Amino acid sequence: MSKKSEIILLNISGKDKPGQTLALTEVLAQYNVNILDIGQAVIHQDLGLGILFEVPVEAESSPILKDLLFKSYEMGLTVKFTPVTEEKYEAWVTRQGKERFIVTLISRKLTAQKLSAVAREIYEQKLNIDVISRLTGRIPLDGQDNAKSVVEMSLRGQPVDMEAMKTRFIEISGSTGIDIAFQKDNIFRRNRRLVCFDMDSTLIQAEVIDELARKAGVYEEVSGITEAAMRGEIEFNESFVKRVALLKGLDEGVLKEVAEALPLTEGVERLFKTLKMYGYRTAILSGGFSYFGNYLKNKLSVDYVFANELEIRNGKLTGRHVGEIVDGDKKAELLKLIAFKEDIHLEQVIAVGDGSNDLPMIRQAGLGIAFHAKPKVKASAQHAISTIGLDAILYLMGFRDREINF
Repeated sequence: MSKKSEIILLNISGKDKPGQTLALTEVLAQYNVNILDIGQAVIHQDLGLGILFEVPVEAESSPILKDLLFKSYEMGLTVKFTPVTEEKYEAWVTRQGKERFIVTLISRKLTAQKLSAVAREIYEQKLNIDVISRLTGRIPLDGQDNAKSVVEMSLRGQPVDMEAMKTRFIEISGSTGIDIAFQKDNIFRRNRRLVCFDMDSTLIQAEVIDELARKAGVYEEVSGITEAAMRGEIEFNESFVKRVALLKGLDEGVLKEVAEALPLTEGVERLFKTLKMYGYRTAILSGGFSYFGNYLKNKLSVDYVFANELEIRNGKLTGRHVGEIVDGDKKAELLKLIAFKEDIHLEQVIAVGDGSNDLPMIRQAGLGIAFHAKPKVKASAQHAISTIGLDAILYLMGFRDREINF
């Protein structure tokens, strides 16, 4: 009867120092072992190293284990050996075909309560956590207001009930103040190429038409029409025409004044600098006004702007618009048009917005994100960001701080 292969799992722990992996693998190299799996992590200068190796049929494991034990002792490391049967190894190999998912946890501060709530839902959905990684930099203890803590989990398996899991994640997000994104781990996740943004209350922390209405002295009237539209009493296009009509007579110079005072959303400049650095195409698809979209285009180096154009004559707003109104359906149409023009698959598109008229484009995109949105919009979108700034999108794309802090 032929001798079976010996498979051994080597676990090493202790204080991390340069050269440890080198020393241990040099021992294994002397015996010509076959490395079947390997993983290493360092948390706060503590090393965790695992090597699954196969002993050659013609060799014995005893001298290998003895040499590893002595070498580990020399370096002040703790060592553990676990034999693995061929049957268990083959069962492990067959599980590699299971689906993979990525869960991204985004928060100002990651507490054990937040992590355990997410981990319980993952467990109850019969998913296995393979890897946990921190995407943000090392966390200061001084409680900075703009601090971020982002952790990525790599999962394997198939959820028992995808919809129930999504509902539960929304509940956890609402009760603990953490954003939870659940994505398939496929080739598109780190291969996005086009990012489309709403403008008002997404790229900027304002609604431009409200700011113009204040300047024109018609804020209450405009606000009333907006609220009626939100209640579903009038359609977006009708409300848009009525609100623009109230701006009649406003001086053209006010547009520049308002544009220069618009506050950018937290993380916008960092986000666009990174997207430009890595060659992504960007677009503003807005139900607002093209004047302000073009202002942001110049400020942030945006590639495309599609928004509504105000009619101006003799230096005054006429109370009318020029051309077709950019509503929710038009945004989705424009997103597809840009993707086609750039030869980009829809799965490679990201769409971000805060309102119900952003949902059509959010649903079209491979990665759709509701940003600081109302509960109804968050529930209808694939993903939601509510705890930190717009640069959180970079973490959903798989970026780490060390790749974007420049």
